[in-house]
Amino acid sequence: MNGFDFTTESEAGRMTVTIYTQSSCSSSRKAIKWLKANDIPFTEKRITPSAFTLAQFKTILRMTENGTDDIIATNSNDFKALQLDVDQLSLQQLFELIQQYPRLLRSPIVKDEKRLQIGYNEIDIRRFIPRKVRAYELHTLQQKAIALD
Repeated sequence: MNGFDFTTESEAGRMTVTIYTQSSCSSSRKAIKWLKANDIPFTEKRITPSAFTLAQFKTILRMTENGTDDIIATNSNDFKALQLDVDQLSLQQLFELIQQYPRLLRSPIVKDEKRLQIGYNEIDIRRFIPRKVRAYELHTLQQKAIALD
């Protein structure tokens, strides 16, 4: 990173990221590596049968743009074997299925209080860099572009 600390004490509490990961998931490993490289404080939680409470699951669902379409791994072996029609399940039924079959969820799930990202995308994950740092980086790039002219 740039070596500057742009966080205030109040921002530091809001910026903690939680990342829900699956073992042997390359996208989860990439996301963790990126968070570390960018000095983003995070807590890692494995997606296991007890990874979420129903309330936490509902919070993640509320943060998605497309509901279950965003978080369910429709290409997973579990999904295919169960031959699910997610739209026919109640929220409680879906939650219980995910507890039984954690690999039904896409991973990683990266979230803080305001933002959510499902999967790893090198560009989209930048949303977890504090706004002041992103503004500083943009300003630095603009200055370099001006110097080239």
